[in-house]
Amino acid sequence: MHVLHVIEACIGGTRRHVVDACSGLARSGVRTTLVCSALREPAFRDDMRALSREGVEVHELAMLRAIRPSTDAAHLFALRKLLRELRPDVVHTHSSKAGVLGRAASISTGIGARVHTPHTFAFLFGAMFGGASRALFRAIEKELARKTERFVAVSADEARTFEAAGFIARDKIRVVPNGIVPERWTTAEPLARAELGLPEQVPCAAVVGLLNVAKGQDLALRALAESGLERLHLVVVGHGETAGSLESLARELGLRERVHFLGWRDDVQRILKSVDALLLPSRWEGMPYVVLEAMAAGRPIVATRVDGARAVLEEARCGELCEIDSVPALAAGLRALFAREPAQLRELGERGRRAVLEHYTAEHMVRGLRTVYEELA
Repeated sequence: MHVLHVIEACIGGTRRHVVDACSGLARSGVRTTLVCSALREPAFRDDMRALSREGVEVHELAMLRAIRPSTDAAHLFALRKLLRELRPDVVHTHSSKAGVLGRAASISTGIGARVHTPHTFAFLFGAMFGGASRALFRAIEKELARKTERFVAVSADEARTFEAAGFIARDKIRVVPNGIVPERWTTAEPLARAELGLPEQVPCAAVVGLLNVAKGQDLALRALAESGLERLHLVVVGHGETAGSLESLARELGLRERVHFLGWRDDVQRILKSVDALLLPSRWEGMPYVVLEAMAAGRPIVATRVDGARAVLEEARCGELCEIDSVPALAAGLRALFAREPAQLRELGERGRRAVLEHYTAEHMVRGLRTVYEELA
């Protein structure tokens, strides 16, 4: 069996998902090819080289995030040419741009069964796009869905979101939860508080992820300013387009002494081991990797009821769930978590760690993907 993956969005959780999936599939004996762009994150080329060493055939194609008709047409032509050369059994596309170009190439050549993992349909949520853009993206996805054999939801919650959207037939949806390599997190050594700019003996939560409207860091800052949380410090890890506005908001709220912006870091494992809890204030998700990572690190969680986090926390009982886009709800969740005794917090963390080891490893994810492919190939 030969599976060809196509991805443009080589950032965040999507990057992690595709790297772990391709690596695991190749190790399991599946011939695996990756067509990818590294424009959004040049460091992704390090992943490309590592995947090549593991037996994945890697092709770089400089796909753009934005719609550029002439450039997109050239990339569609290149994908059609590659499909005719390689003739994969399955074409598995990821996220928006690669999802359109990869499936269009497969449909027009008649090569490969089509599998698509959206990693959330962002146009289903109002915060990022205007009405006209949302209608256009929905129409494109509705047309492509007619000729897509399988959609992979990365959580059971997200599968229900797909069904509710109304343009994907239920019998095309398969749930394959995201999974991690837990040893990276269970064995990490914590950093000294001083290395994070934190005072000793203060409660601290971490917000980890790309700095953009979907991730809700603005909500986290506003929650930190609510009453009853005056001692709590917040470590904000990540980079992105809202970095400047978030730092300005922290100053406006009088939080600069309690909010520590760390930027992009490659030692998130150690950071999570150094704080008391994870805060996930997202407005939408599919299955947030950072929740699984914090669970593997043995840290309790305060999260909004977004797809993925909702089901995992309800199952593992390892933290507090809050209403989406609500500052008072986030503040209440933080107050409830930090009102617990240290032993209770450790028990929440242990429940999360056990749940990851039992259900949310990269091995589980790769087995699930193979099952989807074997239905079609």
